[in-house]
Amino acid sequence: MSRHQLVQDIINQGAVAVIRMGDSQKLLRVAEALLEGGIFALEITMTTPNALAVIEEASRTLPKEVLIGVGSVLDSETARLAINAGAKYVVSPIYKREIVYTAHRYNLPAMPGCFTPTEILDAHENGADIVKVFPADVVGMPFFKAIKAPMPHLNLMPTGGVTLTNAGDWLKAGACAVGVGSALLDNKAIAAGDWKTLTANAKTLRASIESVR
Repeated sequence: MSRHQLVQDIINQGAVAVIRMGDSQKLLRVAEALLEGGIFALEITMTTPNALAVIEEASRTLPKEVLIGVGSVLDSETARLAINAGAKYVVSPIYKREIVYTAHRYNLPAMPGCFTPTEILDAHENGADIVKVFPADVVGMPFFKAIKAPMPHLNLMPTGGVTLTNAGDWLKAGACAVGVGSALLDNKAIAAGDWKTLTANAKTLRASIESVR
């Protein structure tokens, strides 16, 4: 699948589940619960123990339609290792051109984190496929409307401040997709092995997205 098709698939999904866990042994079961609820784009962060091994296992065992990416990438070498492990897109909380270039060298999307209009445009002009606006809860939805007015061509994805029920509102404000972490991954449910709660959360998020499409 080409880089541009992967980007379109993420946009069509409307949401990327940000999976940041302390117990990587439960990650695949979490992924299965989210898939059952209709969320197929899964970002496994490098802060997860044994992240590269988990990405490799997830890429090998989960259905082919699942979009496994890597998050919390801070340098190009980490991006390279994650891609070799099976990641199909690279997400970062910061913007470094070297990370974008590494992802593109493998024909995969780069989604760097930016905060200001100048930084967002710089990232876009240097190849960022989707710009992750982070932390989005600081600037809020009005920021997205303000940015998109003079630059409607930008693909922006908020991370931080996205809930299960306001995802559709972010899309209406100009986001192409949303990044959702703690609102989706209920730590108490995970600790208790309550996978039905995670599936229900995913369905609520999916309903919010579909309500504006």
